[in-house]
Formats: sequence, C-alpha cells, structure tokens
Amino acid sequence: MEKERIKELNRLCEGKHAAEIVRIVIPAFNGKITLASSLGAEDQVLTHMAVQADRGVKIFTLDTGRMFPESYDLLDRTNRHYGINIEVFFPDHNRVENMVKERGINLFYESIENRKMCCGIRKVEPLGRAFAGLDAWICGLRREQSVTRFDIDIVEWDEANGLIKINPLADWTEKQMWDYIRENNIPYHALHDKGFPSIGCQPCTRAIKPGEDIRAGRWWWEQPEKKECGLHNKP
Repeated sequence: MEKERIKELNRLCEGKHAAEIVRIVIPAFNGKITLASSLGAEDQVLTHMAVQADRGVKIFTLDTGRMFPESYDLLDRTNRHYGINIEVFFPDHNRVENMVKERGINLFYESIENRKMCCGIRKVEPLGRAFAGLDAWICGLRREQSVTRFDIDIVEWDEANGLIKINPLADWTEKQMWDYIRENNIPYHALHDKGFPSIGCQPCTRAIKPGEDIRAGRWWWEQPEKKECGLHNKP
C-alpha cells in the first residue's frame, strides 16, 4: 500500500519545482502531514512554500535545550513574518536529568555512543511525539549536503519513524536555495552569515573554514559517515 503510494507520489513530483511538490503532497495526506523545521536555510525555504500552499499546515521544531540564541530569535521572527505559530517540542526532562547525572553535561565529546545517546534523548524521542498520528513528514534534506544523503529520493519510506518522508529540495544546490531566499525575502538564521551553513545544538556546531564541506561544522570530531543525529538514519 505505502510502496504504491510512494511510487505514485514520485511520479507526480518528478521534474516539478519544489514549491509545486509541496503543493502536491500537503493535500494528499488530508492533514496527516507535517513540516519538521530545524530553522536552517532549507527549512526556512520549505516553511515559505508550505505556508503559501496551506496556511494551516502543521510545522514544528525541536528545542533540545542546547540551542543558539540566534535560533530562538529566528523562530520568533519566522512566526511574526508569516503570521503562524510553529509548534515546539522539548525533550523529556527526567531523561535529560538522568543522562547528565550519569555521563556529564558535555558527554557527547567523549564518544559516538554518548553523542548518539544525547541526540536520542534530546531529538529523536521528542520527534516521535511530534509524529504521533501522522502519515508523512516534509524535511529539508538535499543530496549534496553530505555522504549520508547522496541517494535520497523525493518521496521515500522512513523506516525509522514509520512514515512517508518527502524531500522537496533533494536535487537543489546551495546556490538555488540562497537565490530563492533572497528573491522571496525569507527570514534566515543570522549564523549563516558568520560561516555556519549547518546549524544544530550550540556545543556541537562550529563555523567552517573556506573550502570545507558544508556539514564539516557539525560534530566535527567525528567521521563524515557517522554524522547523523538519528532523525534521518536509514536502518
């Protein structure tokens, strides 16, 4: 059933502009679809497209408790700019407190296991709650972002979350994205102008150097093929 639905949606979306893809998929799921925003440039583009397609579409973000102040500023500016209210999901405070008690406040620097535990508690668990009762989600993955994303489809099955995942920007380049942001006066993260192409939690994100991969500033102490937080992992 879902396999056929994904095949049909990919057929409908083939060769279409990302904004048209968003206009196709939102009504296809009868309210059981959401846009997951990390407040990065890609998700700001998709927020713009989604609001144009349907002002009532569900949009949410995750507050891990370790965010940049600029991220909160952008969340507020985006809500005011579009007259919307992006829903915010937080991690379970008991799990965070136990993790910090057992492994320390900055446990993620010590091992990949610790880092994935932190991402699991602060991101993956609240993401599951955000997806409750839904059939599909839209996200801002692009194939050129990293080696872990080069083979994504426009519409695909998300095994980890049990949902259909739509990647309208899958084949977009960095230049296409920024041209669209400027042409449409889309609010974007202040840290993008300071050398941060990819922005997550403050202690796990740094600016990149000229010539570095755009994901080099995320979990920079790990190998590129390990650099996913669990939100986009393929089993």
